[in-house]
Amino acid sequence: MIKRIYILIFFILPFVFLNASIVVLNGLTHSYKVENGQVYKGKIALQNTGSTSQNVKIFLQDFSYQSNGSIYYTTPHTNEKTNADWIKLNTTFLTLKAKEKTEVFYEITIPNNLTMAGSYWSVIIVEPVEDIKPSDSKQGVNITSIVRYAIQIITDYDSEKVKPDLKFESIKIDKEEGKRILKIAIANHGVIYCKSSASVEIYNRKSGEKVGTFSTQAMGLLPQTSKLFPIDISKMPPDKYNAVIIATDEDENAFALNVELEVKND
Repeated sequence: MIKRIYILIFFILPFVFLNASIVVLNGLTHSYKVENGQVYKGKIALQNTGSTSQNVKIFLQDFSYQSNGSIYYTTPHTNEKTNADWIKLNTTFLTLKAKEKTEVFYEITIPNNLTMAGSYWSVIIVEPVEDIKPSDSKQGVNITSIVRYAIQIITDYDSEKVKPDLKFESIKIDKEEGKRILKIAIANHGVIYCKSSASVEIYNRKSGEKVGTFSTQAMGLLPQTSKLFPIDISKMPPDKYNAVIIATDEDENAFALNVELEVKND
């Protein structure tokens, strides 16, 4: 009998689909500013881009990540700020014909007694279900890749009362594929989701003259999570520098750190 190993691949960034037949068309982060007792409606747009029918199951999980690359998908209630109980899906299973599009609808019912300001979140998992067809004709291992999508559902309550609290976890320079990459690990120690970007201003250590400014694209940071913000500094010649590293959110709250950098001659 063939032994089947299923490789589960999660996507939390938009428009990265490999060769998956099921794709999400309307983004992988859905955010809402909410009030007590209110109901909010949303949808997930799906398409089967393949040439055969595909079964899909849909369910809720809690979600977190850290700058070391760890990503955690866990049962609801693992996260004390979960909103999984507030979300009702209109279906948990569907079949999409070849090239067919559909929409999965959900409702978010906010409790009447919510008091703690900040973000509450979970993810809706969209997982294609492979038909298992046992066969005794071959021995060995059959590897099947299953691409699962995690759509973040973020609800912000009284968000105007709180701000992100960004902290630098680590800063280092690594060599990757012939490039020098400044890796800045940033953690959100606050209670509100934000989109953060990182930049670095580099100065000649002797003269104090600015010799370069580099920045990253913005990335979402959930409370009590961290991410790695990579910056290509390959243009900087080997030397010792002073630098100012700045983390900024979408409301232009800025967090700065003075560091010494050494770009080595590899």
